[in-house]
Parts: sequence; structure tokens; C-alpha cells
Amino acid sequence: MAARVSPGGAGVNRGGDRGANNALYVVVLRRLRHDPRTRACAERRTHEGLSKPKIIRCLKRYVACEIFNALPRLVAENGFTHPLARP
Repeated sequence: MAARVSPGGAGVNRGGDRGANNALYVVVLRRLRHDPRTRACAERRTHEGLSKPKIIRCLKRYVACEIFNALPRLVAENGFTHPLARP
């Protein structure tokens, strides 16, 4: 299940997958501690006037897009198939 974004992009949909949202949150926190690119992005957003929760929300969206875009390549490389996929 994917974490869904609410209509209008106002934030994470409360009806979305809590496990996925939690996983994204954990990834963002880890990146904030250890990834210089993420730290730079958070610092830039802070200078733009965003609050910490809004910055985390932006970073979660960025991580979700990264994962979504990497999935087709990972599936192809590892030969995973979906049971409902057409041959």
C-alpha cells in the first residue's frame, strides 16, 4: 500500500496507509541525521520560513517519489512479478 496525498496536496491523507507513512517518517529522520543533501534541503526550507513539520512533510513526499520512480528498475533487475500482471 502506498501513502496517499490528500486532494489539493494539502498534506498526507489521514485515510492513507499508516505503516507507509511511518516508514517514510523513519527514512526522513535517518536522512536528516546522516545525509548532507537532505540536511541542505531542510536548511534551505528553514530559510524559506517553513516549520519543521512542513519540512518533514516535503521530505516525505520527495522520498515517496524517489521510491516510486525506483520501483520499475528494481522489479526488472530482481525479476519480481505481480500475481495479477499481464504476461
